[in-house]
Amino acid sequence: MANLRITRLGHGGVLYRSPNDAWVWVDRWTGAPNYAEEHRTPERVSVVAPTHGHFDHLGGILNLPGVPVSVPALSDKDVDDLRWGLRLGADLIALSFVRRPDDIDRVLEVMEEEGVRRPVLAKIEKPQAVECLEEVISVFDGIMVARGDLGVELPLEDVPLVQTRAIALARRAAKPVIVATQMLESMISSPTPTRAEVSDGATAIYDGADAVMRTADSAPGNYPCEAVQMMDRIASSVERDPVYEARIHFTETELEPTTADALAGSARQIARTISATAMVCYTSSGSTARRIARERPSVPILAMSHSHRTTRRLGLLWGVHAVHTRDVENFEEMVEKAKRMALRHHIAEGGDKLVLMAGVPFGTTGSTNVIHVVRLIGDELEGYARPEA
Repeated sequence: MANLRITRLGHGGVLYRSPNDAWVWVDRWTGAPNYAEEHRTPERVSVVAPTHGHFDHLGGILNLPGVPVSVPALSDKDVDDLRWGLRLGADLIALSFVRRPDDIDRVLEVMEEEGVRRPVLAKIEKPQAVECLEEVISVFDGIMVARGDLGVELPLEDVPLVQTRAIALARRAAKPVIVATQMLESMISSPTPTRAEVSDGATAIYDGADAVMRTADSAPGNYPCEAVQMMDRIASSVERDPVYEARIHFTETELEPTTADALAGSARQIARTISATAMVCYTSSGSTARRIARERPSVPILAMSHSHRTTRRLGLLWGVHAVHTRDVENFEEMVEKAKRMALRHHIAEGGDKLVLMAGVPFGTTGSTNVIHVVRLIGDELEGYARPEA
């Protein structure tokens, strides 16, 4: 039996107030993960492990599976860290251990105090969040399925079901979904993953996730570059699979009764019917690109924006190649710029067709109201030797 003293918790007293028969789960322990309590005081809790082992010097995460924790969504340190990140110019904020939709409220309050508004992703890793997943997705700007902690809080066999459901619900809401943690875990210490890990990564791609996130294998891991390269190879292989397009459309996405949604659905069908090479949109906020990406078209999406921040955020969306460019003043200018950018970024070439979407008048968020089809000649870059800002 091994003893472990747990002190200096971020949320003081959480173990002291937990039930007497609660089990403690500590990440990065080489022995069995569960600990039975031995002794507690308001300042310290001692637990005993069923096997010998050692605790990773990098530290880890402490969980109380099945125990409702009545701590605020943000600790005082979390608030300080959030302010620091916002002042540095972070593009996205991910909130850990979300339990209910109103956990976002304190984050938004801090953002209002700082005079900024950034997209907030909910990390799905608590059973309480799974129980109200649709409501959480409706108020957050996207989600991250954090399978590591989710597998501690839920039976392991339930994690793939939650992952598939979460991806489908986020897609229907036209919000990005990231699948993260323990995807190539063995690459922390090995230059190659296990076959099962490769299959796990491929499943997230087949399910239609917007992004897959490297974590421990690229942070404390010994082979970070190899891990990223391997994930890229897995994703590229899946996307070349002839059945991939049919698989990602197992999830039915119902269009909202808006002009923008109707046009996004129609644009995908037009691109497929005329064998277009790419879809192009000009967007201020990124909402047009999100709607197109939800439809998972079979061709790349070239999204142009005058906003650097919007361009960076769009990099998270499925199938989107985001390009920052100067603002345009009229529809004709947008069409010509779309042609040049498609050529410059090797999205298309002479003779290819593009399906364009935009909103007129320009600069009005949510005004998408135009679909336009163009054919590239191939000489549109002549006279534009220097890259356009």
